[in-house]
Amino acid sequence: MRDAIKGAGRASFHLLGGAAIALLCCLGVGLALFTAVLAVTVIGAGVLPETVLLLRRLAGWERRRTAALTGTPVPEAYLPLEGPLPARVRTAVTDPGTARDLIWAAGQLLYGLVLWWVSLLLWVPALLVDGVVAGLAGRRPVALPLIGALAGLEAEWSRALLTPTPAAARDAALAARVEQLTATRAGAIAAHGAELRRIERDLHDGAQARLVALSMRIGLARRVYDSDPAAARKLLDDAQTQAEEALAELRHVVRGIHPPILTDRGLTGAVRALAASSGLEVAVSVTGLADSPAVHPEQPEEPVQPERPEQPPAGDGERPSADLRPTTGPLAPTADAPRAPAAVEAAAYFVVAEALTNAAKHSGATRASVALTRAPAALRVRVADEGRGGAEAGERGGSGLVGMRRRVAALDGTVRLTSPEGGPTVIEVELPCVW
Repeated sequence: MRDAIKGAGRASFHLLGGAAIALLCCLGVGLALFTAVLAVTVIGAGVLPETVLLLRRLAGWERRRTAALTGTPVPEAYLPLEGPLPARVRTAVTDPGTARDLIWAAGQLLYGLVLWWVSLLLWVPALLVDGVVAGLAGRRPVALPLIGALAGLEAEWSRALLTPTPAAARDAALAARVEQLTATRAGAIAAHGAELRRIERDLHDGAQARLVALSMRIGLARRVYDSDPAAARKLLDDAQTQAEEALAELRHVVRGIHPPILTDRGLTGAVRALAASSGLEVAVSVTGLADSPAVHPEQPEEPVQPERPEQPPAGDGERPSADLRPTTGPLAPTADAPRAPAAVEAAAYFVVAEALTNAAKHSGATRASVALTRAPAALRVRVADEGRGGAEAGERGGSGLVGMRRRVAALDGTVRLTSPEGGPTVIEVELPCVW
């Protein structure tokens, strides 16, 4: 009996909320009709999109209530109300979701109030009947569950009226996809611009300055060559040092664009070099990826000069330590497996580089793990550390994490960051890939 009363109370509360929404729907339907009439005369055109947004909020409230009662979410599909006023008015009028919400509001106005009043009328006889049946006869209540059935009936009617048609769901999904691609394109353009500025800054502050100093020393050496050969020889020695430093700066810039080690050793070898030079004890696991270097179809076959692997610049532009140590952990690459496209490998490489750099600098961890997995249509990268956690997600994160998200989003990939206070921090990246 106690459980039956609690269930009937929850159902009555749900029906009371439906009655309140019904009263709001009365105002919403009236406002919608009024603004529709004004929109014909162009006076209310600016109010029509806002009225449709208000109606969507009411429908969203009912969807949440229905999902809370039934445990199953109610899908929604709307076209975005964006752009100039004429486009917003046109979208508000032609969106199938607007007509569906108006039909629901009219239906909610009827059954929301009716079912609420019926539930009120059922309470007194239900308590009397179930008091006798459950209290004296010792049987299960039979009348109080009817109030719960009324709440379930209201939820089913709301679900039927608010569920979008397949065509409307496809249109809304397409519009959301276009909006997502627009956002990722803007992020890719921003990341490209930041990368160009970084390259320009590195060239201007590094290689260009050293080449200017090199030119000045060679000019001074030419002037004093006849009168003071020893001084000229000293200037030429300095010029040689400047040339070597300029060459090192240029190699550093090139590694920031596309690390040559990716072409030379492949993704697995490059990630192992990153792990060895990170300053942490890193366990690397590779599943289904090529171990031997292979030339990408879009890259010409060129001899690659072997050089010591070096980690690319991370989010703050600093170089990691070049101290290489053996990588620990299971390695299971496949020698004859195909390689991912160059853009996908580069994105995965920079994700690992940024994640390990952040772990070494900010997490306080001494150990980390990197997992590379070949999926049927994607390349998955997972980097975890045992540090203090607390890394920010989204656009509020550090510049390195923001750049990582933009780089992955440009390839239509996804990034998931889990970093509770106290750790661990786990970064999972999935990059779409055709093998």
